[in-house]
Amino acid sequence: MLGNLDNEVIFKKAFTDKFVLECFVRDLFGIDFVPDKVETERRFKPKIAHIDFKYDIFAQSKDERVIVEIQKIDYDYNFDRFLLYHNMAIAELQRSATEYKSTKTVYTIVVCTEKYVAKEKDETAIEDDILIQNSNLFTLNNEERNVFGHKLIFLNHNYIKNATPQGYKDWLVLVQESIKNPEHPNINLANHGIRKAAELIDYEKLSPEELTESKNRHAAESAKEAYATFYKHEQAIEIANNLKKLGLSVADIAQATNLSEKEIKRVVFGKIDIKK
Repeated sequence: MLGNLDNEVIFKKAFTDKFVLECFVRDLFGIDFVPDKVETERRFKPKIAHIDFKYDIFAQSKDERVIVEIQKIDYDYNFDRFLLYHNMAIAELQRSATEYKSTKTVYTIVVCTEKYVAKEKDETAIEDDILIQNSNLFTLNNEERNVFGHKLIFLNHNYIKNATPQGYKDWLVLVQESIKNPEHPNINLANHGIRKAAELIDYEKLSPEELTESKNRHAAESAKEAYATFYKHEQAIEIANNLKKLGLSVADIAQATNLSEKEIKRVVFGKIDIKK
């Protein structure tokens, strides 16, 4: 049985392993990356531009830098947030540099476990398994000039497609199966990185401390979601009361608030037999 990669404790258990991280980065970017050090909750000191931010997982070697971040609750500013993180990591390279040009490359990887809330500027829903922001230069003919090389990538298992490249798909399926089918996961064990990750997050092999921490994290997230649901419902009731004052019917209020007509009659109008 797999531990849930939607849980931050389990995620870090898998991706702080150097071998897993090497395989993950190679499958995504095709580069040989050997991490010298893997850190969690990494912050830059002093802060960059007075902005205090941290990376869930931060790894670097002598010639490459890779930053891995998991984001479970997908806020509407998700893409902007990680673009900022990515750019701050690039800016941080200049602190010890003797000139503007850096020999290091920043790869920021964001693993999302919920469907996207953010939309395109024309309000089109975003439903892509892989999204990449490439910082290189391009000609008007769309010919790439590999000057910078920095990349920001978003991965989301909710949008796996038949055309998803196998290297990406292996990791997306691992995340998906750990959440939706942990007892009988259908994952690609021929991929050595996937096999090692699965071994690390085998629920039966987690230490008592890891189990306790993961349960505490799950309880905290569940409580947060419960409070969010409660306050969302309270707001819907308040809106329903305001719409009642405007003279809207039960059916119209139900359509506007997503509350059931039965609940609107009981809570807002105070009786069941009211006409629509």
